[in-house]
Amino acid sequence: MMVSSLNTPIAATPRVSRRTVDAPTRMFHWLLAGCFAGAYASAESDHWRWLHVTLGYTMAGLLTWRVVWGLVGPRHVRWSALLSKLRALPGWLQQVGQAQVPPARQTQNLGMALAVLAILVLVALTTASGYVLYQEWWGDALEDVHETLGNGLLLVVLGHIGLVLALSAWRRQNHAWPMLTGRTAGPGPDLVKRNHGWLAALMLVAVMGFWGWQWTQAPVGEGPAATSHVHDHDHHDDDDD
Repeated sequence: MMVSSLNTPIAATPRVSRRTVDAPTRMFHWLLAGCFAGAYASAESDHWRWLHVTLGYTMAGLLTWRVVWGLVGPRHVRWSALLSKLRALPGWLQQVGQAQVPPARQTQNLGMALAVLAILVLVALTTASGYVLYQEWWGDALEDVHETLGNGLLLVVLGHIGLVLALSAWRRQNHAWPMLTGRTAGPGPDLVKRNHGWLAALMLVAVMGFWGWQWTQAPVGEGPAATSHVHDHDHHDDDDD
């Protein structure tokens, strides 16, 4: 009987989780992150200028969508939820000024809310200044401003990533996982009742369609025509050799 019980397979305990982030919010997060990474990497290259502009337009479009989603989306992504967290800032500063240690949960929520707000504001300012600069309305007057805003956005993004990593290490829980799967480990009711996966798919299709359209509208000397010209020129040089 003892041998039999030892050989009996033990059923794995299912992991309990709850949905905390909807699919469109996660799609927005990763599309915005990818666009910013690509735009920042292509900022100094004239050859990739059209790519830089296209990603900037995409970021502006994503930001517009986020503003609307903050009005009609699930409760956890609405502007009212963000503002409720930011209302704790005066009390938090007062506690710090009195050499008191604020509650850890309050500090976490406030830090995340400030990072999200700073990223959204800087995205708006960076894309707006980039558009004005691209249209040459004020000449090159905004070039340094645009570059400074882009660098500032990078610093805030890195700070946000650092905060997520620090919280993950401190709480021994992957705080980036919900933005990948939409779910958080642990018992409790779902904060998001409907995932809206169709809307996330529609966002991706819209962005990919815009990129394809932009690729066909690239000015002379930029985009696919420029790439093809460079390849033909290199091939011609090889033939001369």
